[in-house]
Amino acid sequence: MIEFPVIPSRMALVNVDMQNVFVERSGPDGLIVLERINHLARVCRETGIAVFHLRNTLPAGLNGGVLGEIFPNVNQGFLDRDSEAASFHKDLVREPGDILLEKPHYGGFHDTNLELHLRRRGVNSIIITGIETNVCCETTAREAMMRDFRVFFMSDGTTTNGVQGLTQAEVQRASLATLSEKFAQVLSVDEMIQKIKTAAASTV
Repeated sequence: MIEFPVIPSRMALVNVDMQNVFVERSGPDGLIVLERINHLARVCRETGIAVFHLRNTLPAGLNGGVLGEIFPNVNQGFLDRDSEAASFHKDLVREPGDILLEKPHYGGFHDTNLELHLRRRGVNSIIITGIETNVCCETTAREAMMRDFRVFFMSDGTTTNGVQGLTQAEVQRASLATLSEKFAQVLSVDEMIQKIKTAAASTV
């Protein structure tokens, strides 16, 4: 099992795609995860961990490329920057010091300045939460690891709509299993909070 050191001053929370359309499509799980994320983000802010909120969006009228071929509704405005569907969910707590970033694809690092923000802050470890576990969250985790960031991936701070032929639970389990063996330390939100609080207390 992968295990990384927890050093709050070198960490950031990267919250992926807590947008209206994705939260709503996740049913009750989406709102449960959102509540856990708000709790974790509050602890992060209290201990000096930067909080990033990413959303998958495009400028109005921009062709979505292959993503638009896979999901035709993308080219019909589904992810337009000013659309209600692509907006952050109203219950997601965003504080003035949080960093809001837009991404045009699944991963948080592709065609964004996320890495620049992290490097400037001296961050070498990120905590990933959001929707969907096996798509945008997992892609972001893989991109991060390939850039030599340590990744803490929240097992119950992420959720998925599943894929055809598999249950939601099966997809979540498979994604977490792959990540925990090859890319990230997988923890529950409560476990992550405890590690953060313990590490913060030891520096006082």
